[in-house]
Amino acid sequence: MDEGWPRWGFTHTGVSANNITREFEQVVAGELARTPMLQNQHIMGFGALNPEPYPGQYYWEDLDSRMNLMRQSKATPVITLCCAPDWMKGGPEGPTEESAWGEHLEDAPYPEHFDDFAKLAAAVAERYKDVKYFMVWNEFKGFWKDHAKPADYKGYTEMYNKVYDAVKKVRPDAQVGGPYLGFDSNARGDTELRGEWGVVNQNVLDAFNYWFENKKGADFIVVDGASVTDAHEQLPDEFGAVDKFADVTKWLREKTGDMPIWWSEWYFEPEDGSTNWAEPKRLAVQATSMIAFVNSGAATALYWNPQAKEGACKGCLWDPRSGSETQSGRLLSDFVTYFPAGVRLDPVTSSEPSVKVLAQPERLLLVNTSDGEVTTTVDGKEYTLKAYEIKWSAR
Repeated sequence: MDEGWPRWGFTHTGVSANNITREFEQVVAGELARTPMLQNQHIMGFGALNPEPYPGQYYWEDLDSRMNLMRQSKATPVITLCCAPDWMKGGPEGPTEESAWGEHLEDAPYPEHFDDFAKLAAAVAERYKDVKYFMVWNEFKGFWKDHAKPADYKGYTEMYNKVYDAVKKVRPDAQVGGPYLGFDSNARGDTELRGEWGVVNQNVLDAFNYWFENKKGADFIVVDGASVTDAHEQLPDEFGAVDKFADVTKWLREKTGDMPIWWSEWYFEPEDGSTNWAEPKRLAVQATSMIAFVNSGAATALYWNPQAKEGACKGCLWDPRSGSETQSGRLLSDFVTYFPAGVRLDPVTSSEPSVKVLAQPERLLLVNTSDGEVTTTVDGKEYTLKAYEIKWSAR
């Protein structure tokens, strides 16, 4: 286990508690403060407007608002150094309206503006001195437009190195990580990183290897990924597919000499709308994913919070109407409480293979991955679980 690294948290997206009302923000902050965790925010996009609309002229209002929410909720703050102002990527100077971003939000800065983006990153690090962790860019956006072809890993690495140097110059205490590369998997193929869940795209491995061998430095490794293949399949099934998270983590730990591995995003359900899981099943797959992160020794895993302003919100961490913690939020806070980085894991087994188990000296977690009621013996005690039930038990 990676002791000393915060394991669990989430990323703020386009809508968060600070985008509703002051009263709503205080309710959510109070709920989150009960179980403090990592909270991550991008510098542009995902709820933040252009932070440098004109060269050298900064707009911090949105970032300040999100940072204030993090402070109210006793978070360990994280900043993702993405995305880039328009004028760094061929667009005009001036503020960017969120409705006008479209596909250009994900454009990479032009090489002649890598130094400008590094200066912006340094300005962010200087302003938010209570932020210790910085992730550089997001999923090679703009550096990898066609995933069937090699990524521009040389361009990304050049920019990363400039950002790394700039941040470390003004904040030697800052922890900087990359490459924030999506570990895409295909249903079939022939690469060294593979499992029943499929194979990782060779273009991903080539990009990672180049960055790792040519980076100026890194305090932690950042990747993301989904259990779904490029063909929207979950192999051998939705629960077995999440083994990918453990296998990739183990491969990275071996490859990097046991550097801390951060999952900046992780997805366990197809995003094409092909599934319509009832909430108990969705939560069971989520819990099984998190068990995979614990067992593989991942230092950190950040949940991508798909928050909304109103109505039903599948997978959201708090209710858009009341601000109260949802079942997804409770599951995350339970893992923060009982399975932080460095906790001692006890080997336990289930007599019923469909029940996944995870144990530490004082707490036991059981997850029924089947669609029917099952009875199992764990730790010498018999448990009965309903279909897809998640059960926490004292030991």
